[in-house]
Amino acid sequence: MSEPLLQIDGLCKTFHVAKSASGNTRLKALDGISLTVGRGETLGLVGESGCGKSTLARTLMMLETPDAGTVTFEGTNPFGLRGKELLNWRRRVQMVFQDPFASLNARMSAGDIIAEPWATHRSLYPSSREREARVRELLEMVGLRPTDARKSPQEFSGGQRQRIGIARALALNPDVIILDEPVSALDLSVQAQVLNLLNDLQQELGVSYIFISHDLTVVRHVADRVAVMYLGRIIETGDTEEVFDHPRHPYTAALMSASPRLDVTGAKRDRIVLQGELPSPLDPPSGCRFRTRCWKAQDICAEVAPEPRVATAADGTLHLAECHFPLESVRGLTGATAAAG
Repeated sequence: MSEPLLQIDGLCKTFHVAKSASGNTRLKALDGISLTVGRGETLGLVGESGCGKSTLARTLMMLETPDAGTVTFEGTNPFGLRGKELLNWRRRVQMVFQDPFASLNARMSAGDIIAEPWATHRSLYPSSREREARVRELLEMVGLRPTDARKSPQEFSGGQRQRIGIARALALNPDVIILDEPVSALDLSVQAQVLNLLNDLQQELGVSYIFISHDLTVVRHVADRVAVMYLGRIIETGDTEEVFDHPRHPYTAALMSASPRLDVTGAKRDRIVLQGELPSPLDPPSGCRFRTRCWKAQDICAEVAPEPRVATAADGTLHLAECHFPLESVRGLTGATAAAG
């Protein structure tokens, strides 16, 4: 990949909360996150609820300030910007939210919702004529009619509302759009339409996506690369097909085995059943955070946090996994073996 558009190195974010059973009041939501996003690329971000995906999104939107680590956008640290420079940067990273019903103001028309960002970024489209023309253009771009600008959100279906949310994100001509579960609240047929729209927009505009989702089937369809998150850590990254077909971290293998997939060959798929519950982020396990649920865990896993182990995929791309004993292959691994630990 060429020079990354967005680079994250060692990002940490801690929240102070009520005392846990052990007396801990510090919740480390992000613990040394490192990622890159290329121009025109889709990075899929997957993991269980509570692993830190939304905190990472909020930090990249500068709604949270990291405790440590760096974020660079084309070589610039946005957290070091002030005044007009910060304002100009903010338009370059936008977000599409999960709930298309709650994310739109019911008292505003669709056109006003799309044009609202220009109230802050006035120099982008200074005249009312320019703004009206751009609203019509954005509505057509997302598959709606220019006359829909006068309608209120209540007059649209869920899929149409999400299209308005996408148009609003595009209003500032961003370089990166963070998509936080953008299709999870939609019917399956509508999901496909919105995903195809996102793909078409990316091809046309060259925008990059950070696609957050629980649905692995959707991630496999849209993402160029995948990052798997667990308790505030990125534990595996790589090309989408490589990670899905040859997961190296035991947690990723368990996720993939649980994902429904249409298999016309009728071949038997082994299910990896994890034991135990997801540990509390207030009291994460020592060493490897996944060790309490991992069938491959040994003494070193409790003592030493694993460093990323790098493998090279068949196409030459890098495949990283934070594991002392990464999987070489999950072929032949049975559910009974996986659950035995």
